[in-house]
Amino acid sequence: MTTPITPELLLEAYEVGFFPMSEDADDPGVFWVNPPMRGIIPLDQFHVPRRLARTVRQDVFEVRIDHDFDAVIDGCSASAPGRLSTWINADIRRLYGTLFARGACHTVECWRDGALVGGLYGVALGGAFFGESMFSRERDASKVALVHLVGRLIAGGFTLLDTQFITEHLRQFGATEIPAADYRDQLSKAVGEKADFYCWPAAGVAGALSLQPVSHTS
Repeated sequence: MTTPITPELLLEAYEVGFFPMSEDADDPGVFWVNPPMRGIIPLDQFHVPRRLARTVRQDVFEVRIDHDFDAVIDGCSASAPGRLSTWINADIRRLYGTLFARGACHTVECWRDGALVGGLYGVALGGAFFGESMFSRERDASKVALVHLVGRLIAGGFTLLDTQFITEHLRQFGATEIPAADYRDQLSKAVGEKADFYCWPAAGVAGALSLQPVSHTS
């Protein structure tokens, strides 16, 4: 008999390097993933392209933290160019919704004219943050959310940003792959550390402040 996935089991899985996925939104099943190469963004090597840094400083979007989880996961699970289906099914929505209610799952949201136009969500455990998914309905919205996330993580004392896999989109920010054994070494240290996701206000901060902890722009 398959053991039901509970929020507690989900956090335990993260702590040892596993994360859940489903085949698509209509698939009722969830399976565990622990890839041999793990995507991470080294926080001390996070890179912000010059044009994006200018957009962040201009505060084109209103950035909110943990404001509307349901809207964010709706955006992450919606079809988009190059992505007709999603791995976010009903069980995953339930699990992460529960973690959000308990303060273990967080969103970074970009709003414009009263509408959510991009954002991301992930799980915080000790000094590790596990990025789950992001979406964008306007140019640069998800990228701005990522910059605000990284600034907050660095300021709050986090030491590991897990991206699970890497894409060309993430490579531009310094994402890289490391062997699973190296990842577990970093993970075991990070989850035992203390970090504060709310070191900055939940209402969000100005773009210029979010860039201050980031050391690499070009």
